Amino acid sequence: MNIDRLKLGISPINWVNEDVLELGDHYTFEDLVTDFASLGFVATENCRKFPKDPDVLREALAEKGIRMTSQWKGVLFSDPGYREAELEAYRKHVQFLQKMGSQHVVTCELGGSIIGDPRRSPGDRDVIPFTDEEWNHMVDGLHQAGEICREHGMKLVYHYHIGTNVERPEEIDRLMATTDPELVHMLYDTGHAYYGGADPLALLQRYADRIAYVHLKDVRQDVLDRVRRDKIPFQSAVIQGVYTVPGDGCIDFAPIFRELFARGYDGWMIIEAEQDPSVANPVEYARKSKEYIAAIVSDLTTNISG
Repeated sequence: MNIDRLKLGISPINWVNEDVLELGDHYTFEDLVTDFASLGFVATENCRKFPKDPDVLREALAEKGIRMTSQWKGVLFSDPGYREAELEAYRKHVQFLQKMGSQHVVTCELGGSIIGDPRRSPGDRDVIPFTDEEWNHMVDGLHQAGEICREHGMKLVYHYHIGTNVERPEEIDRLMATTDPELVHMLYDTGHAYYGGADPLALLQRYADRIAYVHLKDVRQDVLDRVRRDKIPFQSAVIQGVYTVPGDGCIDFAPIFRELFARGYDGWMIIEAEQDPSVANPVEYARKSKEYIAAIVSDLTTNISG
């Protein structure tokens, strides 16, 4: 298989961070899509720098030969007091993505988190664990959101994420065990899996039938060790470079791609690297990562044909 046959996209977060707003804030929409096109990527996710009007955005992306695959949507389903408003906002979000031609809705519960719970102060450093009741409320909300996605011919893909109530292996297991596989699919993120203490390959093997979307992200082990030792919060860990592109960190992606191919995965795979673009030039890192992935794909194809 040639890398050009993969559904391989690039995330704007490599240039413009959505959690740490000062990172990459100088980039414009034109800067981003020009870089994406020059690197040969045909897909991306939405970004705060992109035009808000779907007709304008779709046309502007099409001019560069790029399509939008999804956009992050944080939700607060664990608190029933927010449920009605959250589902209304979610439906509008789904309708926007449908207009953009997307088929997946990246979804993450923010209740108790340190990355966007509107009930908490920005300086809070610790996740507030869910009660069983809050967990059940979250699951019910995800099922309703999943129904909205299904009504529009799309899939809810859940993004387990550092700094939230679904980040560790046991929490991912609980989410998969308590949600309907027809309504809640997995966004398989290699970097968040590793940071959260999971073996990315084992997680892939365990939940291959639930995975409908992939984020390819690597981790710098030395930074992660320091983050864990010094109890550095997630946003600061990002600034310090805990994440990088595949091929530049400690995760071996060859067995991951081998498993994805063996399982027949043919969905989108989005390269991510939440890091400071002034330190790690996003164009250079994206190019190196694409070359790394191309080499893996070439080796696997040669081994299979041989």
